[in-house]
Amino acid sequence: MTSATSRPEGLAAYITVTAAYWAFMLTDGALRMLVLLHFHTLGFSAVQLAYLFLLYEVMGVVTNLSAGWLAARFGLTSTLYAGLGIQIIALVALAQLDPNWGLTASVIFVMIVQGLSGIAKDLSKMSAKSAVKLLAPEGEGGLFKWVAILTGSKNAVKGVGFLLGAVLLAVWGFTTSVWVMAAVLAVILIGVVAFMPSGLPQGKKSAKFSHVFSKDRNINRLSLARMFLFGARDVWFVVGIPIYFYAVLSDGSEEGNRAAFFMIGTFMAVWTILYGFVQGVAPKLLKAATSTTPEIVHKAVVWCAALTLIPLVLSIAVWLDLPYLAVILVGGLLVFGFVFAVNSSVHSYLILAFTTGERVTMDVGFYYMSNAAGRLIGTLLSGLSYQAGGLPLCLFTAALMAGASTLAANRLRTET
Repeated sequence: MTSATSRPEGLAAYITVTAAYWAFMLTDGALRMLVLLHFHTLGFSAVQLAYLFLLYEVMGVVTNLSAGWLAARFGLTSTLYAGLGIQIIALVALAQLDPNWGLTASVIFVMIVQGLSGIAKDLSKMSAKSAVKLLAPEGEGGLFKWVAILTGSKNAVKGVGFLLGAVLLAVWGFTTSVWVMAAVLAVILIGVVAFMPSGLPQGKKSAKFSHVFSKDRNINRLSLARMFLFGARDVWFVVGIPIYFYAVLSDGSEEGNRAAFFMIGTFMAVWTILYGFVQGVAPKLLKAATSTTPEIVHKAVVWCAALTLIPLVLSIAVWLDLPYLAVILVGGLLVFGFVFAVNSSVHSYLILAFTTGERVTMDVGFYYMSNAAGRLIGTLLSGLSYQAGGLPLCLFTAALMAGASTLAANRLRTET
């Protein structure tokens, strides 16, 4: 059995990749909150806000479809560096936004810049997640533990980014905040390139793009379940909840907006940080060290079925306008985050368990292409459902998508 201590180079590379991924996700979370709140105060509707993030998710789909091949062809370090570099370019470009531009020009420009950020995010994510498969120790739940630590810590950092973005917007304004993030990320990229240890594989010229598409039914079914799972989150997370809370918390004044920004950013940060923490402890919660893959597949179905009930109950609560609704919503969404985190962690383990070392970047890229497709669908439906039926419809749509994820997970097959 291989241990972490017997692979010092692999561990060093894992730590460096994780640190680079943290830096990226901090700016990614801050940028999302900056864009959402800044443009909402400029009068953008829920659907228009959703449009700002659509190209981000579309490019995530395209990038993940090709990123696995790029990593196999040119090496994981190349795609990691490219992801960080493109994010810097996106931040610098966004700082050029002119408030005197018309609505249409502003929307198109921000969509394009967000598209660049979407490319950057998924190059970085695919690189980091694939590295875990290649570097993690074998046995005693080592793979599940390492991927859970990476994914959980990443989401905790992104949660801090949500709060950071809201605070920066309130204190420094939009343009200065974007310039500061670009400068910090540039310093981190230089450090990562300078000090990246060995341990990650180089590319192979023989890698073909056609190999991206998996013939493994479990890979395809898990990818489908992943698509609906993340759609179930983003359908309320991207537009619905932030705009609903803004309407409840702000009186429309500048001071009221600042207070609302801080409270919304705090909630989004706490939700994401707790979500990341649960992902990190999921192996212990599910007793991964002593569980077989078929047992974990069964748990994936059970936990996703439980997830379906939460937004359904919350949608009814909002529709009935129950007393203490804000408390019910916050508590219910935190429970949703707990159950969602377990599901996400299980999926992240299963994709690496189902794939092989030879196909890891291809299968992980395809899987995260489905992840991005789910975010794309959820983002679009978040704006449309909020515009059509408010928060109750957002939450009801989330329940439907979680139910579809359960059905897809139930079709996974493993030998006992």
